[in-house]
Amino acid sequence: MRLPRTAHTDRPWRIHAIAGDFRVEDVWDLPTPGGPDDLALLVEQFANGKGDPVPSFLGRALFAIRWKLGALFGWDEPADGVGGRVATLRDRLPADLLEGPRGPDLASLPFTSVYQTHDEWAAESANRTMHGVLHMGWVPDADGAGGYHGQMTVLVKPNGLLGAVYMAGIKPFRYLGVYPALIRRIGRDWEARRAGSGAV
Repeated sequence: MRLPRTAHTDRPWRIHAIAGDFRVEDVWDLPTPGGPDDLALLVEQFANGKGDPVPSFLGRALFAIRWKLGALFGWDEPADGVGGRVATLRDRLPADLLEGPRGPDLASLPFTSVYQTHDEWAAESANRTMHGVLHMGWVPDADGAGGYHGQMTVLVKPNGLLGAVYMAGIKPFRYLGVYPALIRRIGRDWEARRAGSGAV
């Protein structure tokens, strides 16, 4: 389920002080019911999942088109990525986060982990169009019954006019073809893991 931006901005996440110049693009509830200490399981599943991260025909087609356009226009050159066009957000971390767990990089998408805590994980990616952050938070369920679940937020800093046009252009495709398939995949993998571990 898509959430209002305040579902992210009203929580005391550490990312606010690190990526304050990024805008909140999307916030989603994740179908990952669990206990208070389960963020690490979600991060490991998401980062190391096997197979297609967006398992739908439309999602695969959109990604294929995006990578073709990137190759054609040179959007994804290493010089335009993290450590090239933009400095890594790890350069902004306070000492406790810099010395703490970094978390895993993504196996199937070009995101590099920035930091991980008990209830937060952030990873970053950059190209010629934007610098983006994928943030996973672990939040209590709204019913107050003691359960928890994941919350995924995408933060972006578009690169000038090109980035603004790019983000506006891909917005309907993200909502139609990318996010629904991605969230279904996360939920299916989570349920399969719980079933395999005997969790109830």
